[in-house]
Amino acid sequence: MAHGGNPIFSGKNFREATQAPPAPQAPYGQNPYGQNPYGQTAYGQAPGQGGWNAAQQGMTQEQLQDLYNRPAAGPADIGRMTYDDVIVKTAGCLGILVVGAAVALAVPQGTGSMLMILGALGGFALAMVNTFKKQPSPGLILAYALLEGFFLGGLTRILDNLFPGVGIQAVVGTLSVFAVTLVLFKSGKVRATPKLMRFFMIALIGYAVFALVNVVMMMTGAVTTPFGLSTSVEIMGIPLGVFIGFLAIGLAAFSLIMDFTSIEAAISAGAPQRFSWTAAFGLTVTLVWLYVEIIRLLAILRGDD
Repeated sequence: MAHGGNPIFSGKNFREATQAPPAPQAPYGQNPYGQNPYGQTAYGQAPGQGGWNAAQQGMTQEQLQDLYNRPAAGPADIGRMTYDDVIVKTAGCLGILVVGAAVALAVPQGTGSMLMILGALGGFALAMVNTFKKQPSPGLILAYALLEGFFLGGLTRILDNLFPGVGIQAVVGTLSVFAVTLVLFKSGKVRATPKLMRFFMIALIGYAVFALVNVVMMMTGAVTTPFGLSTSVEIMGIPLGVFIGFLAIGLAAFSLIMDFTSIEAAISAGAPQRFSWTAAFGLTVTLVWLYVEIIRLLAILRGDD
């Protein structure tokens, strides 16, 4: 299973939930259910006293036949995680996120900027809480989605004022990358292999180091351009941020592949239904990251015109 990318899916609680329980082992030569096989009469026991007898169970033959004819219970009937659970809860998180973004876009500019800051700080705090919480909390996960909506709405408003149209382009780009990634995963053409995982971790660490250095240089005034080193350094006339942006989008897309792999494994292992909220939270986090990288790349490209 592809643990190690998204910390939400690589956490101890989700890992334990995705591990199928071992089958019970009976002592050698002993029936694990404490019954004679095939309903056979035990030695010294009168016929009709052993096996599965309808009268002994307080049921008529008609009732037994009715039980036999009923369809087998599905995962949802026994409280297990299903794809439908993940889809519905992810759609709920994204719906709340869109509502938050719409609020940040509709209020006055100053209020929208305050909501963006609140969303960035509060969203980060709740992301940490939800990541390390032992049991998923639907309320905290939805609150995270709302705060991230404030942040994305405020960010989109600022960049769209500078470069009209980048907001809708980023939305279309995010949905397109998500759709293509899902299709490639379902077709089996792209999988989170150990070799790709190692490359992903190396690239992610390198990207994180660059982002940290860039933020420090912008805060200290070492660079004064809007995106720091991303636009102040060029390679063959192309801003460094363009190369970094494509790398970051690729990392986010591969992170979606690992998310899909973790969800698939959790459902196959019969994880408890409540962990579908964890899956929805993990997908929301990755999609937020993907959207931010796409809109930033679009802004850098537009600023270079």
